[in-house]
Amino acid sequence: MTRRDIRAAYAVAGYALTMAALTWAVMRGAEASGYSWQWYRIPAYIVLPDGSPGPLLRGAGVTLMISLFSFAGTSVLALAVALLRLSASPVGRFLAWTYLELIRNTPLLVQIFFVYFVLAPMVDMGRMQSAVLTLVFFESAYASEIVRAAILAIPRGQWEGALSLGMTRSSVYRRVILPQALQHALPSLTGQGVSLIKDSALVSTIALLDLTMQAQIIVAETFLAFEVWFTVAGIYLVFTLALSGLSKFLEKQETRRSHA
Repeated sequence: MTRRDIRAAYAVAGYALTMAALTWAVMRGAEASGYSWQWYRIPAYIVLPDGSPGPLLRGAGVTLMISLFSFAGTSVLALAVALLRLSASPVGRFLAWTYLELIRNTPLLVQIFFVYFVLAPMVDMGRMQSAVLTLVFFESAYASEIVRAAILAIPRGQWEGALSLGMTRSSVYRRVILPQALQHALPSLTGQGVSLIKDSALVSTIALLDLTMQAQIIVAETFLAFEVWFTVAGIYLVFTLALSGLSKFLEKQETRRSHA
């Protein structure tokens, strides 16, 4: 076992112990306040007796769908905004700067309300489309700066060498700069993807039946506040850990390819 593996094992063990201690403290606190745990009722809200998905599982599917669509849109818009910020066009740079300042300096919840209650009725847009559009605009404002910083980190000599070979500027971006920049930006973009999944919980405010909204309905009907919200937190944790695992896998693949 290498030293890196040992450090990773210690980190995992420390995380597990911390979560166990936190869980024990919460449960003890709830019991001291007279709360009666009813975990046996939770499985029925995940999978129904007939085997069909329960409300929490259906809500998790909606959350996953929103996150996937938003991540795809964010990838495209973030790259476009980053390139505009780096372009030679003053108009393009001004538009990108205005967009970044407007989005980053207003709360996501306000943006969701603005899109759903103001813009959506004008173009006959539903809840799902409104939620995805808002998340794309919000997350792209941060992801674009990650991409821009990664592009600026590429040595200037690579630009000069590629242009001296007769490559066009678009070809240099596509074949030389962006592959390296995106590889460097992948860890930070993964963190932004995790934020996107967590931020998607706010779309429940427009009555979209995602995971958070389904949990609110169940809690209102059953008063199983701790059990339901712990379960919801666990589902979100599964989503974010899966994204982090995928990111690490892609990083390893790129490292092997670059050393091949």
